Amino acid sequence: MSSTINTSKGEQPLDPYKAKSLEDPPLPQKIEDLVDFISEAKFGMLTTKMSGSEYLTSRCMALAGKENGGIDLLFHINLFSSKTLDITTHPREVNMSFLDQVSGSWASISGTASIVADKATIEKYYSPTLPAWLGDLGDGVHDGSPSDPRIGVIRLEAKLATYAVATRGIFGKAVETIKSATKGDVPAINSIRELSEAELAECKAPDA
Repeated sequence: MSSTINTSKGEQPLDPYKAKSLEDPPLPQKIEDLVDFISEAKFGMLTTKMSGSEYLTSRCMALAGKENGGIDLLFHINLFSSKTLDITTHPREVNMSFLDQVSGSWASISGTASIVADKATIEKYYSPTLPAWLGDLGDGVHDGSPSDPRIGVIRLEAKLATYAVATRGIFGKAVETIKSATKGDVPAINSIRELSEAELAECKAPDA
């Protein structure tokens, strides 16, 4: 489908906001800015396709760790939750999104997810806050400790990413939006970057 339309004023973009905001800086910068934003955001929404339905569902998740140069993301999971079945059934239909409500910056990462339950990975990414979410069942086993059999890790291998870096503060955004609206234009308040599967694969670096 064409991204432009022929008008009385000549060829015009069908999505003026994206056309004005889309930038393509050097690949290392695109990766670095994305990784930095995700690290600062920490919390986001994990979207999966429900195991027994055609519908999607989302839930808030806290970032537990990053791998391969910060591109692949890890999150804690209760292995007995519905998320486990969703991911096992539809591993390629997973998205993680992040938003900074103050700046307006955001990120969307789509990829292939897997459930990891080996002892070494669980101990490496274990967080002392997990017992607060899992609870202690009082049997000396299901206590939220690293040996709790309920604890697992979601590994999201990034395949596509789109994100926006805010280029103006709150006041600057308001001014630019008003100015653009009076001119029938769209505001330039974000820098939108896209990362293809090939770009992400190229930049994944083994952990030190």
